[in-house]
Amino acid sequence: MVTKKPEKSAEAIVGCSTDRRAEQKKRKGTLSFVNEAAPEKRVETLKVDLWAGRRKRTGTRVNGANVPAGEGKSNPENHPRMEAVVERQNLLRALAAVERNQGAAGVDGVSTRELRPLLRSRWAEIKASLPAGTYQPAPVRRVEIPKSGGGRRLLGIPTVVDRLIQQAVHQVRSPIWDKNFSAHSYGFRPGRGARDAVKAAQSHVQSGKRWVVDMDLEKFFDRVNHDVLRARVARRVQDARVLKLIRRYLQSGVMVGGLVEARTEGTPQGGPLSPLLSNILLDDLDKELEGRGHTFCRYAEDCNIYVRSKRAGERVMASVGQLLLSGGSEGSV
Repeated sequence: MVTKKPEKSAEAIVGCSTDRRAEQKKRKGTLSFVNEAAPEKRVETLKVDLWAGRRKRTGTRVNGANVPAGEGKSNPENHPRMEAVVERQNLLRALAAVERNQGAAGVDGVSTRELRPLLRSRWAEIKASLPAGTYQPAPVRRVEIPKSGGGRRLLGIPTVVDRLIQQAVHQVRSPIWDKNFSAHSYGFRPGRGARDAVKAAQSHVQSGKRWVVDMDLEKFFDRVNHDVLRARVARRVQDARVLKLIRRYLQSGVMVGGLVEARTEGTPQGGPLSPLLSNILLDDLDKELEGRGHTFCRYAEDCNIYVRSKRAGERVMASVGQLLLSGGSEGSV
């Protein structure tokens, strides 16, 4: 893989907000040749501008076919209820994970070391509110961290209680969703990581596919459309209480300068559910690329497609750009 990437400005609109005509931004992708003997040297870079316009999402298409909203609902085993989330052993595993990961406190200032004492006094009330569908998450605390390539990355830090609940949901839902994710997706998945993505990329290059279409879906986490995401989550969640809880986490708001700002889009990085939700949203793109016979690797919002010639790369860039802009699967990539 190419080790040095251009400025990341290829923000995709897969699932992004449809009401930002005044804030349209230029998207860019790059097509690069990988010199196997010296992969750090790019022979040529081709930039293609992708423009995101206002559009309506009336449905989702996978491999050219419309996917019904209730896809996968026929098997009850694929749809554990809220009771599975609050089951004692699942919660103990979630508690251990939150304490092990530590991390900063949320808007209430409670640290992971203070979580157990807090649960002793409040857990009966919280546990009862989850199956009842009345639990209301706290806003996340906004934190900005520098990115290695420049700029700032926005994080949303949930309270430790909300991290516990999100982790409990993740543990119940992730094994069900993960088994259907693409084999070409490597980010935020059990038993997979960046090294696996690098090995796969090296294998693709060694097979003769040295032209790389490099897509970076800039600000993807910040621009996720809640309606689109909730529709895709609903394909495999029957329990309305779980759906409501996920919706409330998406819309819980952000604390900035002591004031809570409403959130109508985005799934801020920082909570246990965010990586899973991003993979759910981008899985349709993976399936589309698979259906068109592409060789690719995706790690979170970074996706590389490997082809054998510059001409093929130009064709792929143009058609994938149209795919991202339209949300459909017309044409040939």
